[in-house]
Amino acid sequence: MFEWHNEFSVQIGSVDAQHKTLFAIANELYTAMMAGHSKLVMARILDRLVQYTKVHFAHEERLMRQHHYPEFAAHKAEHDALTAKVLKFQADFQEGQVAMSVQLLQFLRTWLETHIKGSDQKYSPFLRAKAVA
Repeated sequence: MFEWHNEFSVQIGSVDAQHKTLFAIANELYTAMMAGHSKLVMARILDRLVQYTKVHFAHEERLMRQHHYPEFAAHKAEHDALTAKVLKFQADFQEGQVAMSVQLLQFLRTWLETHIKGSDQKYSPFLRAKAVA
């Protein structure tokens, strides 16, 4: 369900590496769900995904601030919106109010792909022109 393709590359090594890791952790979560693993196992993977997403967003935002990316505020707002949704889901999941579902994972996949192909591809030429590799 979560498969990296070269079309997602922003041609910035550190960002591409982090994107690939996000895809790998999300795929691990999908695999665990499909295999019927326990809620505890899925909660641990979900926690890793949430934590790594925060690390990744902070890295992107640091690069954008450092190089004065003009669309920084809009990009950060997208990050903040996804973070809020995922944290809400994580809390509800831990409290037993919602279950892990294919629909949720499809939402995450669509968001990741759309964000990388859209917003992330927009900052790529700007940062690469600043010699960010």
